[in-house]
Amino acid sequence: MNILVVGGGGREHAIIKKLKEDKRAETIYALPGNGGIAADAVCLEGSATDIPAVIAAAKEHAVDFVVVAPDDPLVLGMVDALEAEGFACFGPRKDAAVIEGSKAFSKDLMKKYGIPTAAYETFTDMDKALAYVESCPLPTVVKADGLALGKGVLICETREAAREAVRSMMEGRMFGDSGATVVVEEFLTGPEVSVLSFTDGETVVPMVSSMDHKRALDGDRGLNTGGMGTVAPNPYYTPDIASECMEKIFMPTIRAMKAEGRTFKGCLYFGLMLTPDGPKVIEYNCRFGDPETQVVLPLLESSLLEIMLAVSEGRLADTEVRFSEKSACCVILASEGYPQKYEKGFPITLPETMADRQIYIAGAVRKDGELVTSGGRVLGAVAIAEDLLTAIGKAYDWVERIHFDNAYCREDIGQRALQALREKK
Repeated sequence: MNILVVGGGGREHAIIKKLKEDKRAETIYALPGNGGIAADAVCLEGSATDIPAVIAAAKEHAVDFVVVAPDDPLVLGMVDALEAEGFACFGPRKDAAVIEGSKAFSKDLMKKYGIPTAAYETFTDMDKALAYVESCPLPTVVKADGLALGKGVLICETREAAREAVRSMMEGRMFGDSGATVVVEEFLTGPEVSVLSFTDGETVVPMVSSMDHKRALDGDRGLNTGGMGTVAPNPYYTPDIASECMEKIFMPTIRAMKAEGRTFKGCLYFGLMLTPDGPKVIEYNCRFGDPETQVVLPLLESSLLEIMLAVSEGRLADTEVRFSEKSACCVILASEGYPQKYEKGFPITLPETMADRQIYIAGAVRKDGELVTSGGRVLGAVAIAEDLLTAIGKAYDWVERIHFDNAYCREDIGQRALQALREKK
């Protein structure tokens, strides 16, 4: 079976490595892939958002199955276009991907179907938004409606910060057209949990929970990033909370999307806040999270390819989805200066592979046969162990063996999770 994975980051590298474990996977293509992915797949030139180019590549290479991984092509309707050409796909169609593509849509969906989330107001008029933030409770959260590389959310402690957030999104267009509409919502408190889930539109199978670290600097300080590291499982996500989420959030969301004529098939990401009033949805993503995927998929013991085929064919209820009870930690090695300005083009030295460790390349290219940095988040160093403390230690040991000039990482990935485990005892 020839498989095409659309995308070119660390998430796609993790997906490709897991797909390779199935003997049915013959040739795996990545479009565009990256310099590290090239060791595990055939990289094809092009853009992940160029729908005609992806269709042409799928035809040229006689592809049997396409995995559309990033949010942009999903929201643009790549799965619809591929299916119209006869290709089986993993990923939601355009009408379902809107659950991430528009925060206003997702908030209205939750309000309509009684799915717990933060109180909010939506604005297309900047003056009305500015008037609202003069009296709303503080802190408040201002979100760009559309896609913004995971960075279109600003937590505002003061009214001046809220005014600046509204103006920068709606007038300054700091996130482009994504900020033409903004959502201003209640600031929730409590531990955050990420839960990726497989769904074929009828059945939902949650994956191992995880904890992301969005801020650039230790102690959750600095600018928001695409993610500086993750651990799994998330110790705050107990079996009781998981049951409550299935009953009040996961299944109601799938049923709501189906009732709206937008059946969701693929990976649905639930970003949750465990508030004093119970779990609430912070956000939905219409795809695998990055870097959550890098700790969740290494713990998957069943065939990812079989699960993806089952989702595509609507038979997830009859398919085994089994995860290890071990723990995993991913530490992102980034270029100093990320998420703002940073230098690139530095050679990367990688250690020999080990059974309990992985390196997922995100921002690197091959130049004269050498792997060199080309992005802000360069790679994820991942380790698996029987317990979280050991996994974290192994991941940082792994980091010490990787080198490139201008490298930077947070030194506290997983510390909040360890504190939660200590508090449980």
